[in-house]
Parts: sequence; structure tokens; C-alpha cells
Amino acid sequence: MKRIGLVGARGHTGRELIRLLAARDDMALDFAVSRAMAGQPVAGLAPEADAALSFEALTADEIAARGADAIILAMPNGAAADYVAAIEAAAPDTVLVDLSADYRFDDDWTYGLPEIYGRDRLRGASRVSNPGCYATAGQLCVAPVRAWLSGPAHLFGVSGYSGAGTTPSRKNDVEALKDNLMPYGLLSHMHEREMSRHLGRDVRFSPHVAAFFRGITLTAQLEFAAPVAPDAFKTAYVDAYAGEPLIEITDAIPEIADGAFKPGAVVGGFTLSEDGRRGVVVAALDNLLKGAAVQAMQNLALALGLEELKGVRR
Repeated sequence: MKRIGLVGARGHTGRELIRLLAARDDMALDFAVSRAMAGQPVAGLAPEADAALSFEALTADEIAARGADAIILAMPNGAAADYVAAIEAAAPDTVLVDLSADYRFDDDWTYGLPEIYGRDRLRGASRVSNPGCYATAGQLCVAPVRAWLSGPAHLFGVSGYSGAGTTPSRKNDVEALKDNLMPYGLLSHMHEREMSRHLGRDVRFSPHVAAFFRGITLTAQLEFAAPVAPDAFKTAYVDAYAGEPLIEITDAIPEIADGAFKPGAVVGGFTLSEDGRRGVVVAALDNLLKGAAVQAMQNLALALGLEELKGVRR
């Protein structure tokens, strides 16, 4: 039984991670860190949790001293460094999975999107950076045909407001979002840079947030250097994700409802221009699941040498 620590446990993603950990018989949540909820039972947030477990307010050094086999960092961007430094100093063999953007550009960390970049590199990894939610959807759309592109991939994404976290802002203000669609991050969004780096192809990304709680839909506009046949377009995705239980390929255009509350992603709507030089593909996924918690559990299980999808169901 692997002992797992969770830092940033009270957030939307933290709640999903607690549920997923409870569904496994080879991992156990050893401690859950939340200063705001310290002393309260974890089961109050996630009924699946051990009834004896309470949230704790632990410092980075105290976390490092707990002796966990692995620690999941589910905190906002910019908050991980002190915890990583303390763990590397006191318990360097501890496996770390970071859900923030802090290490997605660091070559000393393994970027964990198994369906695209493979599993062998994750097995035995001790430092894993978890891709962003939009970045997961975008890369699933672009990766199978990236060698065909003649220029940047143009991506238009819409997310539910859970993606803005629990700290109050306009992007998770239900009244501000009512009957509204809110663009943000108009240039050089972090996910744009993340996708471009890992795909090895330029990406242009326009994020938006809407009044639903969870889910993402992302539309990719792709221009090709040579004409692409209709069958070859869809076949590229079928072949790329063959045998991937969390990736569904469909002719229909995926919508928010197709991805929300599901552990994987739906990719479809394959459409080509008459000359075959322009294609459109759409992905839908749950930003809290495949866009965060499920992917973190895949990466954690692989790093620990355990079954990847135990406790995960489509």
C-alpha cells in the first residue's frame, strides 16, 4: 500500500483526487493539507475518504518529514517551489506530481500526458508535471497530425468556471458569467506556450469561460502543407489513440455534455475543406478529471509502478 499526501486538498481538483484515491486498494491518502479547513474531517468534503482523516495545516518541512511514498501538489501556479525544495532536501526519493504550471517547462521533470508522450518515460519517474486542462484537450487535437501542419494550429476553447479555482474572481462569479462568455488571456496564455513547447509546433490559443461549472470544449483549426484525404484525417486519430481506454473517437462534434463527469476525452467532428488543406477537429473533456485529477492519478500510478487505471471508469 503506497502512502499518498495531498497538498491543496480543499479545491475542486483536490476533492476529485480524494475520491479517486479512495477507489484504489494499492494507494491510501495518508494526509490532506488545507490551512483553511484544518481540523475538519476530510469526509465532510469527500464522503469517500477515511472517516478518521482530518485536514491538516502542515508546513513544507512537516510534509517532507511525514515519509509519504508520493505527494500530489494541487495548488495554484507559483505555490509549489517551497514544498518541492523541502521534499528534495529531506526526502528526495518521494514521488512528486505537480498539477500547477510551475514545472511544465522544466526538463528535469517528466511531462505526463501518457496517451501522447508515452508511458515508459513515466515509469519510475520521481518528478512529474501534470498538463493543464486546456493543454490536454489541445494536444489531443493537434498531436496526431502535427507533422502535416503548414503553420500554427489555432485553438478556441471554452471552459466551465471550476477551472478558475475557488478563489473569488470574475471568472468564477456566477452573476458576472450569467448570459455571458468571458474571453481572457488574449496573448501568450500559459497553455499556449505549454502546448507549443511539448508539441514542437506553434499553437495559437484563445481561452474563454462560461456559466457552466465543469467541462471543456476545444475547437482546433488546422492548415496542412499538402492535401489530406477525408479518410486519412480521421484515421490519423484512430491510429494515434488505438487501445487508449480514455480516448473516444467519434464522427459527431463533441459537446460539453459529452466530456463532463467522464474520466477521459472525446475527440471528433472531423471536417476538411474541399481542397483538403484545412481541417477542423473538436475535443471535449472534464477539466477536473482528464484535465487534472484523472491524469494525475494515471501519472502517479505509472511513476509508482502500479496499475494505471485502477479506480477509473469511463
